[in-house]
Amino acid sequence: MRAVLALKDGTVLHGAGFGAEGERTGELVFNTSMTGYQETLTDPSYGGQILLMTYPLIGNYGVNKEDNESDRIHAPGFVVRELSPDFQHRSAEGSVDSFLKKNGVPGICGVDTRFLVRRIRSKGVMPAIIATSTGKIDVEKLLSKLEGFDYSATDYVAEAGVNEPKIFGNGNPKKVALLDFGVKMGIVRELVKRGCEVHVLPAYSSTEDVKALEPDGIMLSNGPGDPAVVTGIHKTVKELAGFKPMFGVCLGHQVLAHAFGGNTFKLKFGHRGSNHPVLDLERNRVAITTQNHGFAVDKIPKGFELTHTHLNDGSIEGMRNKELEIFSVQYHPEASPGPHDSGYLFDEFVGLME
Repeated sequence: MRAVLALKDGTVLHGAGFGAEGERTGELVFNTSMTGYQETLTDPSYGGQILLMTYPLIGNYGVNKEDNESDRIHAPGFVVRELSPDFQHRSAEGSVDSFLKKNGVPGICGVDTRFLVRRIRSKGVMPAIIATSTGKIDVEKLLSKLEGFDYSATDYVAEAGVNEPKIFGNGNPKKVALLDFGVKMGIVRELVKRGCEVHVLPAYSSTEDVKALEPDGIMLSNGPGDPAVVTGIHKTVKELAGFKPMFGVCLGHQVLAHAFGGNTFKLKFGHRGSNHPVLDLERNRVAITTQNHGFAVDKIPKGFELTHTHLNDGSIEGMRNKELEIFSVQYHPEASPGPHDSGYLFDEFVGLME
């Protein structure tokens, strides 16, 4: 297949297509992880974002069922330098090409990903469109479709999580109500491993729905999109404050900021990868973390204190309200993929429930 990637600034790259045939629009972002492309593709936080991997060779160890972080690919498109024609791993069940085909996602390879990363770092993330076809691709028509695209105008959370409640770790002693904004299964696994019965609830569940479960703790998950637009969730989170211990991750961290009067801003090109250094101010130690976010907390709400900062750009990576037993981090303590330096945060959450 032929393939074209067009950016809103007029940049156009031609390459080889793989995965599904079609057109998809999204915000072009890059991830610096050297491995974990399957976990990254299935991370619901990539809803609305065409994913570019900076590591030059992708697909050499294939894909398998165990490494999915959700039930499908959420990134609308995939951009790589070189797609491995072969794969080899003891757990491999298929190729990246077949995985994208199955999920209806187009991919492009044979393009200069270093050039694209430099473009994004210079100009910031921007709308892009990816098209794959066995026939001719009209580039001018593709560029015209980018004019009306606005990432912040869409509530991606509504599409990312469950529609009906699900339970994991049934019968475990500690009950957690998890508001699913687009949760990675790694978070659920970490909680179940620590003796929690996890009730995964739709993102827009009401305060009454959560309280009716009589949970021991409340988890606010990661997810896609602009945290400022989900105002209904802000209201619910504020109403649940002080009811039970609460732990927010990524989008959950940003939602907490908005719920209590803080705010967020859009980073120029975001933090996406498995090698981000974060300083834990309470323990005075550095963790290497996995991150995936395009927004950051700008103003910490009244009553909260700063607990973590990003050592590359000084952005806010964590906060806490001791009185309400609420804490949150911007990064992913469950990793998947990435280092497990921050698993202790799940222990801390379980400790608050006890």
